[in-house]
Amino acid sequence: MYTYVQAADVSGFTARSIRIEVDVRDGLPVFEMVGYLASAVKEARERVRIAVGNLGFKFPAKRITINLSPANLKKEGNSFDLAIAVSLLIVFGYLPEEAARDTMFIGELGLDGEIHSVNGVLAMILKGREEGVKRFIVPYDNAFEGSVLSDVEVIGVSHLRDAIAHLDGSRPISPMRESFESFRKRLRSSDDFSDIIGQEQGKFAAEIAVSGMHNLLMVGPPGSGKTMLAKRIPTIMPALTMEESLEITRIYSICGLLTKEQPIIIDRPFRAPHHTCTQTALTGGGRTPTPGEITLAAKGILFLDELPEYSKSTIEVLRQPMEEGYITVSRLNGSQRYPCDCIFMAAMNPCRCGYFPDREKCRCTVGEIHRYLDKISEPLLDRMDMSVELAMPKFGLYGSHGETSEQIRERVERTIAIQQKRYRTEAFSYNSELSGHDMEKYCPLGSEEEEYLKEFFEEEECSMRRLTRIIRVARTIADREQSADITTDHLAQAITLRSINKKYWGGER
Repeated sequence: MYTYVQAADVSGFTARSIRIEVDVRDGLPVFEMVGYLASAVKEARERVRIAVGNLGFKFPAKRITINLSPANLKKEGNSFDLAIAVSLLIVFGYLPEEAARDTMFIGELGLDGEIHSVNGVLAMILKGREEGVKRFIVPYDNAFEGSVLSDVEVIGVSHLRDAIAHLDGSRPISPMRESFESFRKRLRSSDDFSDIIGQEQGKFAAEIAVSGMHNLLMVGPPGSGKTMLAKRIPTIMPALTMEESLEITRIYSICGLLTKEQPIIIDRPFRAPHHTCTQTALTGGGRTPTPGEITLAAKGILFLDELPEYSKSTIEVLRQPMEEGYITVSRLNGSQRYPCDCIFMAAMNPCRCGYFPDREKCRCTVGEIHRYLDKISEPLLDRMDMSVELAMPKFGLYGSHGETSEQIRERVERTIAIQQKRYRTEAFSYNSELSGHDMEKYCPLGSEEEEYLKEFFEEEECSMRRLTRIIRVARTIADREQSADITTDHLAQAITLRSINKKYWGGER
């Protein structure tokens, strides 16, 4: 007898639909699995055989062959056990063949029949949905990942016995259903921009960064509030749409970073890896390529605190992803393209002790200061849309509080809406994504503005990349003020937000 059921796995960053084919016929008793299998998949044979036997089902003394198709793809992971068990129970006559129609089975089996959670379930569900699968039977702990999808049924089971009872109709299980809004209501953040006293330029730069998806570098002495400001930036970002949430959740699901308490990513990611992290941890990779911190920060913020303390080779690999919005990791076993459309933010002290240029406090020699600052290369600085200085705040335990995060977020959403309307026919949505050709179309400058920029360009001898980023930031400042045109005032503000480069690095070198 022959039958098949649908399963899936994850290879690197991609979910793949796999067909489990089972054939049982007369011959010497053999239980064989074929289809280019990794060790973990080969071991599924024993897990399934013992789990099915422990439930009281008998294996016939026949030749049993299981094929995982397509045969040219190496099958990896632990997601095939449930599908294999169901397919065997169908060919043995314990379950009706129609029970598995239009259904994908995902899950690992314990020897007692318990169904354990696996990584990448949401990615597999989305892949199956693309191919027309309407019902998914998955581990109970993973079921909430797909519970917001209204056009498919996601059924969570904790034991093989429950899956069998559902499939034979003796004890049906209702699909998991929870609205996207119900997850959103669980959000509670105690951080707020009103906690920050002073630092008006830093807060203004943060608002512009979020409004146009611009990169931001903050320089200042210890205790000036750089990290405090960065941690509150997600509170002024617009809420994720359901599509964005599913995209981020798919990434976290593949990486095994979802929990029972947070089965869906609703808030914007804020990733702040320690300065000891490696290139692979930051950008992704490994023998089998997996996403790194820059991908886990997609649609949110990647924040590198104490930037010069990172290995220079580690932070230099960010240059291409910062420019292109994606990163391609190639290894002998495969190549993966990961998204990294995040805002890159960094904070640093102006020297190792942190108090330069205050020579009364600074304990560093001139050589030490130069060596410390030279850890940040000019090409990396060129890719920062804004570089602002946060001075040490004046004494005041309970100073006057500024705008709340909600007030700033309303303005940010208005600015983003202007961009989305302007670029509705384009493949991009933010000012930071404007190419040279696009800037000619969307950032026209008057003769006065052109002359202003020309004087700045010749006086500072800056690169065209820096000039381009100044115009992009000026476009965002103009959108914030709901101005259709970019004025010299907008350009001046954008230049001011890059002015500390000359103070600390001697300008363009």
